[in-house]
Amino acid sequence: MSLQTALLTLLLTAVSGLGGFVAAWLNTPLPFMLGPLITSGTLALFWNHRLPDTYRFPQKVRTVFMVIIGVMIGTRVTPEVVQTLPTYLTSFSLLVLFVLAAHALNYTVFRRIGGYDRATAFYAGTPGGLLEALAMGEEAGANIAILTMQQFLRIIAVITIVPVALSLWYHTPVGSASGVTLARTGADLHALPLVLGIGLIGLFIGTAIRLPAAQLTGPLLAAAAVTVTGLADLPIPQWLVNLSQVVIGTSLGMRFAGLKGSAMIRATWLSLLSVTGMLMLGLICALILHPLTGLDLDVLLISFAPGGVTEMALVALSLHANPAIVTLHHIARIILTVIEMSFAVRLLPRDND
Repeated sequence: MSLQTALLTLLLTAVSGLGGFVAAWLNTPLPFMLGPLITSGTLALFWNHRLPDTYRFPQKVRTVFMVIIGVMIGTRVTPEVVQTLPTYLTSFSLLVLFVLAAHALNYTVFRRIGGYDRATAFYAGTPGGLLEALAMGEEAGANIAILTMQQFLRIIAVITIVPVALSLWYHTPVGSASGVTLARTGADLHALPLVLGIGLIGLFIGTAIRLPAAQLTGPLLAAAAVTVTGLADLPIPQWLVNLSQVVIGTSLGMRFAGLKGSAMIRATWLSLLSVTGMLMLGLICALILHPLTGLDLDVLLISFAPGGVTEMALVALSLHANPAIVTLHHIARIILTVIEMSFAVRLLPRDND
């Protein structure tokens, strides 16, 4: 990586990081991911011509921070969470059907109504696994700018609609807007070498066995194995999680270069159509499971809402519900989505067939 590329990357990340602080000040959901994404996306759309023609956000830089995010997600799979798995077999079974139905619905929306090519429609339509879908979609030749926008619009729509709707229903703020947090207190840098070591081992093994989106799923599974077996504690400071989100958000926003206003408008209304359909599917699943499991309807609804894991867990916490239940369902949704798209893509015909 040249000195010019390094300096430009550092500057873009710093400017986008300011967007994250502004988003946090405004109490927006996922501020350190969405703020930098919007900031860098704006720069890519309107000022990309001021950057060198050969500039691309360094892939290796993004990979390092994706490894950290993968480890963070993996640490949420605790022994306590694993012990509760048999309790939710009924809802997990229905979650399989939800993933299949939601992906089929979204593919139809993006392919038949939106007119996207098959690869873009397929990966844009996944009801979860944002980073996995982006990584696999890029390998499959999807339009990465449109794919990135559709996936982030899905999350933005869900983490906006669900908390706002529940806030209006309960007449009080819920989620990150209510001030609750999942940040782990007391975490410092003493475990950082171990975190990176576990993450890199997971990356190496995931790449060797050709895991989908190995830079994320490999570290995730490695960290989950370490956490569940009790081999080590992997505390990650909140500032490092925030920094990782800033870097990833910045790198993804820079991919908006070349998009036009008409494409953004089309992506927005397609996303609203897609998310509305998925939320209706989630509500149907919640209504079916409510009498069978005894879980509250609102907890089941946010467990099936295809949005960010963190924000949905925060919504559960602000509703005085167990966030582990919600987190468990969302981790299962992500894993099921990655497995499903890994197999279903083999059935996807090429555009020139």
